[in-house]
Parts: sequence; structure tokens; C-alpha cells
Amino acid sequence: PGIHARIIILLFTFGSSNSATNEMGSLDGMTGLDIEKDQIIEMACIITDSDLNILAEGPNLIIKQPDELLDGMSLWCKQHHGKSGLTQAVRDSKIKLEQAEYEFLSFVRQHTPPGKCPLAGNSVHADKRFLDKYMPQFMHHLHYRIIDVSTLKELSRRWFPDEDKSVPQKKASHRALDDIRESIKELQYYRANIFKASTDEKKRKMVENGASVQI
Repeated sequence: PGIHARIIILLFTFGSSNSATNEMGSLDGMTGLDIEKDQIIEMACIITDSDLNILAEGPNLIIKQPDELLDGMSLWCKQHHGKSGLTQAVRDSKIKLEQAEYEFLSFVRQHTPPGKCPLAGNSVHADKRFLDKYMPQFMHHLHYRIIDVSTLKELSRRWFPDEDKSVPQKKASHRALDDIRESIKELQYYRANIFKASTDEKKRKMVENGASVQI
């Protein structure tokens, strides 16, 4: 497969407003966050091929946001982003949202053709909502489909409970690049232990039914 088979693994960290809904949502990183009120404070990107081999590691940017947003974050965000050093890094950053979009768009243009590469990551549907609003030019370059690792996680728990017990555990650093690498490892596990097993089972059944199978 060529560059048309590449995947963009992207994740960013949100500054979440101080509400009960958003605080709960921020526990899993994305769900329930308000795109009208909340902002992106960190963003990173890795491009892989269709076999999840890393081809290029993009920018890892911390985006400047006003003190009012940081001071108004939920308790969870204040605790975790404060502990990781991200909150102070946002205060110190000089990078604006427009500059971040330009840098990421320049990066993906170097490595992917327009409209061919899907966005991937855990709960990436929420990433897409923020990107559609705040980085439309970047999103215009990507494929309209997404690869949501969280969907595979939920299906694995329900359909392959034995294999699900060995899924790589996340360290929960709540930093963008770390989370991306963990998402890639998780996808690699599903590919090796669930999708490959499904393929082998199909081949076995075809052989039992007298079909010719090329291994």
C-alpha cells in the first residue's frame, strides 16, 4: 500500500469549563465537552501506514489560552493538568490556535494526499467536532471517515472478553503524545489478537467446506 493507506493518529487535550457534565466528560478525555466553551490546549499527531508502523511524528504543540479559561477549568482538569505541568506550559506558550493549524496542516500535506487519510484515536469523534470548528482547513485535508479505537475497545469487551483481558493498559498521563502512542499500541493489539484470529477462523471454515485457501 502507498500513501493512500496511511492513517493519521491525532489527539489533543482540552481545557474544560467547570460544569458537572464537562467534569465527568473530561475523565475519559473527550465525552461531553462543549465546543462552544472549551478549547484545545495541547495537540500532537503521528502518521502510520495501514499496518500501524509509524511513518512520521508531527508537531506536539501547547496552545496559548487565556488565564480565565485555565482558572475556570473543572477540578479534574486543574488537578491533572496541573500535576503534569501542562497548565503552566499553556500559560507560558506563545503558540496561537491559527499557528497550530498551519503547522499541522503543513505536516500532513508533506506526508499524505488530500482526502485520503482518516483521523484515528480514542473517542476521536469528539476530536473531529473540535477540529471541524477550530481547524477547518486541517480537516478539509483529511478523509471524512474516522477510525475510533474506543469502538474496538467496546466491541472487544463484548465479543472477545478473553482477549480483552490482555489489552495494553494506559498510563493515564493525560498528555497528547503519550496518549497517541498508547492508542497505537492498543490498535496493534486488536489487529494481532482479534482481527487476525477472525481471519484465521474464516480460513479454517473455508477449508472445512472444501474451498481453496491461499495462505
